[in-house]
Amino acid sequence: MALDRNVGGIDRLGRALLAVVLTVVALGALTSGRRTVGLLAGLGALGAGFNATTCFCGLNAALGLDTTSDGD
Repeated sequence: MALDRNVGGIDRLGRALLAVVLTVVALGALTSGRRTVGLLAGLGALGAGFNATTCFCGLNAALGLDTTSDGD
């Protein structure tokens, strides 16, 4: 099953930066013993990283949004 691209340009860059920030938050939370915050931030980082890497977002697809033409 091929995923149709619906994330691009500035949206993709923003998701990549969000993934990096959430990874830092997750690591900081986990090292200080806040496992719930670390887990949630880690899951968010994985989701945003998946979106940025594959150029696909399930929520965008469900809502009919396509940002591949903005800055691509």
